[in-house]
Amino acid sequence: MRTLRYLRVFAVKNFTVKTMETVYVNSPLGITKIVGDEHGIAVISVSDVGTNEVSKKIPKVLKDAVSQLEEYFEGKRTDFDLKLNPKGTEFQQKVWKALLEIPYGKTVSYMDQTKKLGDIKAIRAVASANGKNPLWIVVPCHRVIGTDGSLTGYAGGLSRKKWLLEHESPSTQQSLF
Repeated sequence: MRTLRYLRVFAVKNFTVKTMETVYVNSPLGITKIVGDEHGIAVISVSDVGTNEVSKKIPKVLKDAVSQLEEYFEGKRTDFDLKLNPKGTEFQQKVWKALLEIPYGKTVSYMDQTKKLGDIKAIRAVASANGKNPLWIVVPCHRVIGTDGSLTGYAGGLSRKKWLLEHESPSTQQSLF
């Protein structure tokens, strides 16, 4: 018996593949990595200082994201106006979209978020999707806390979550947590 093998060849004229641009910038919480292209910002993450070298040049497609994050850290911006293009499942996208509705300076519990999404049995899946949020700060998963008001789970680390919540706190005080 013979096995036939097929090889598909696609001929495409003038086809250019655009790669994602990446920039590393300083922030009060570490080195911020921003990745995106003309379709939007796909990743904003943070790492400890010294993990990556700060970029000397900011790609044009990422300049607005860098500028808006700087304004946020300076206390001059409370919301973001960026074209976003995170990669995730349909469920994750739904959870991340719900996070965008949490106002600056406010928090919700994981249970509140789960109820808003319509299925209280999905609390673990919602928490997991929050943890996979690829757009640090801009999609504000740091605004989700435990039902008892405690700081729980945060991919960037609880010390960063605490800092972000205190930064966004409408009143200046010693410490929220």
